[in-house]
Amino acid sequence: MADTGGWSTIESDEGLFTSLVETLGVQNVQFEELISLDADTIRSLGSVYGVIFLFKWTREAAGARAEAPLDGSYDPTAAENNVFFAAQTIQNACGTQAILSVILNHDNPPQPLPPITLGNELHSFKEFTTGFPPELRGEALSNSEAIRTAHNTFARASPFADETARPQDEENAADVYHFIAYTPVNGTLYELDGLQPHPISHGACDPSTFPERVIEVLQRRIARYPPEETHFNLMAVVQDPRPRAREIGDVETLEREERKRAAWAWENTLRRWNFVGFIGEMMKGVVGMKEGQDGSGKAYEEWVDAAKKATRKKLEMRR
Repeated sequence: MADTGGWSTIESDEGLFTSLVETLGVQNVQFEELISLDADTIRSLGSVYGVIFLFKWTREAAGARAEAPLDGSYDPTAAENNVFFAAQTIQNACGTQAILSVILNHDNPPQPLPPITLGNELHSFKEFTTGFPPELRGEALSNSEAIRTAHNTFARASPFADETARPQDEENAADVYHFIAYTPVNGTLYELDGLQPHPISHGACDPSTFPERVIEVLQRRIARYPPEETHFNLMAVVQDPRPRAREIGDVETLEREERKRAAWAWENTLRRWNFVGFIGEMMKGVVGMKEGQDGSGKAYEEWVDAAKKATRKKLEMRR
């Protein structure tokens, strides 16, 4: 893949994804983490536009750029039928790219799904890239300053590592994780993976049958991995339940969702800050307090000696 171009790594988190799309102008959409892999859980979420799947990428399990995918079949005509699909041309952008693969395919979905309001930025982007081949569409996405800025707003702050400069050698990378999307478009269940040459069709599917169909596909995909592999994450893209709760006077649901949003806002605020400076200043204050207790610094030395003895005691107990 090409140079990272300033895209940082983001976490797979329901509050982060929801705030990210809202920053881009999307309305009445939120993300829900799926704890159990069953159709009833997806169905209980109401209007579901698709799911985002995070997994540990391996060449064998992914079947990357094979003549045919390990499951389903390539659909090279999907783009001609108004399926939004972009090739992944840059590292670290796959999370946002998977999100947009669902969002941008449902601004005019079939009934009963309500259409997603994209907002000016994404509406203009989709209009501009209409008719582009996947590679050019991927380049346009990677070079979108507005999308990149929104994406990087939710990168976890770290003073120790540059998240935009990860090793590019896929063969030697320790653990590489990848996001892909599953969504029903034009009566077909599509797997949208920017590392594949085309959208992958998994057969006939509409919003009513999506929960069962996508679970079947996901179970087959997870079965490619050893039984001990558990590093998977699944997120559903759903309609924000708050407008409906306000409309019908469902106070309990509204209050629960508002508390959830407040918690997400707090967590996203914490992501933007690292606390190394704060911890350093706090330690300086503690040391200064210990040194100033008798003016000689003996209290500080006794404090350090006591900590060393406690550490040695713990090590001896472990032995």
